[in-house]
Amino acid sequence: MLTSPCPDPAASGDRPAGRPVPADPDAALLPPEVALLTGLSPRTLEGLRVSGEGPVFFRIRRGIRYRRRDVVAWIEARLRRSTSEGGYAARR
Repeated sequence: MLTSPCPDPAASGDRPAGRPVPADPDAALLPPEVALLTGLSPRTLEGLRVSGEGPVFFRIRRGIRYRRRDVVAWIEARLRRSTSEGGYAARR
């Protein structure tokens, strides 16, 4: 298992939600932070939530949050060695 499939935004000083991106695996991340980790736009994440294809999320009142560990697991589940491998890439 990868410890971090994506660059650590905290190391680069990125603060998409006005705070450093938490490194704690159980941290509740905001959509802009998840967008930075995944390289997707917040709008794309919204579409993935609607279709059920995105990372697991939860609501607190009207706000959307993601656990960092769930985002990392979602990214890892999409790792492929070639475009011909089964899974997400093959279904498109």
